[in-house]
Amino acid sequence: MAATTAGNLSTIQHYLGAKTEYLLAFSTPRIPRERLHLPGTDSVDRLYSVTDRNNQVLVNLQRIFQHGPLDGSGYLSILPVDQGVEHSAAASFAKNPDYFDPENIVKLAMEGGCNAVASTFGVLGAVARTYAHKIPFIVKINHNELLTYPNRFDQILFGTVKEALHMGAAAVGATIYFGSEESSRQIVEVSHAFALAHELGMATVLWCYLRNRAFKLDEGYGFSADLTSHANYLGATIQADIVKQKLPENNGGYKALNNGSTSYGKYDERMYTELSSNHPIDLCRNQVANCFMGRAGLINSGGASVYNDFADAITTAVINKRAGGAGLMSGRKIFERPMQDGISLLNAIQDVYLSSEVNVP
Repeated sequence: MAATTAGNLSTIQHYLGAKTEYLLAFSTPRIPRERLHLPGTDSVDRLYSVTDRNNQVLVNLQRIFQHGPLDGSGYLSILPVDQGVEHSAAASFAKNPDYFDPENIVKLAMEGGCNAVASTFGVLGAVARTYAHKIPFIVKINHNELLTYPNRFDQILFGTVKEALHMGAAAVGATIYFGSEESSRQIVEVSHAFALAHELGMATVLWCYLRNRAFKLDEGYGFSADLTSHANYLGATIQADIVKQKLPENNGGYKALNNGSTSYGKYDERMYTELSSNHPIDLCRNQVANCFMGRAGLINSGGASVYNDFADAITTAVINKRAGGAGLMSGRKIFERPMQDGISLLNAIQDVYLSSEVNVP
């Protein structure tokens, strides 16, 4: 079991900078922690063993939660590298050509202390006999291939659940572009795939992303708390054990899309007053609440690589943890830098989740 002593609080404060008090002293969330099912040492027993998941699913979830320095904490640090398909391999790996080789992706996850590595059938299958028993595999079963001209944004299946099982995967992962014209088909495909994965004993991880040009009006509501939260609820509904979502940047997507003569979805003003505020921890807590109050673990995306990756990743981790989330899945910030720097960033993220000073209000 990993140590549960405080991580390096001074380092966390250093990267938070002027946001330190704003994020670490926040103590009045609209949804109180007592309503949440929080991550903990007994997460699998308390949150998953009471479900309809079979024993082998529980074994694989335990494998994931027990791997790496976050073992025993209930939190997850996962390396996702599916960008070779999603963003084109050359564009993704130009900074570090070593990552064209799948073995280096798995080595990065292992040396960085990740709970699991998430990637494509091709990447993980290429080195499965060497590494599937050494670090939990999350096999991503669908992708946006980004080569069709003109580009379209659709998630299509690249393999089968049984292939992932035979590879030794602990879990399968998938993306649904909620809000897109293709989302109905994707929901049906992924729900069937997840049902089979659970039957065969694997856990399920869903990237609950939004895609629709209409969401980009004004402030850009593709990252609004209300729309992303409902995507989370849909993900938990098709029995994702872990939900991946981008951190909210604003709120009021439903309100903005219901203007003039347009009618879209349903909302209640109390969503924005009684259940949330404009504080980022409150916005993220809405995402957690829509993951069945934390029964499905919420992990947030690390986002694109930027000039201040360490500060950005630590900020995201603090918001996710204090909101009641279950961890971080960071890819581009990690592999678009020298391997040792990527390992250092993974360890800095993990320190947030090991720090008793970064608590859940």
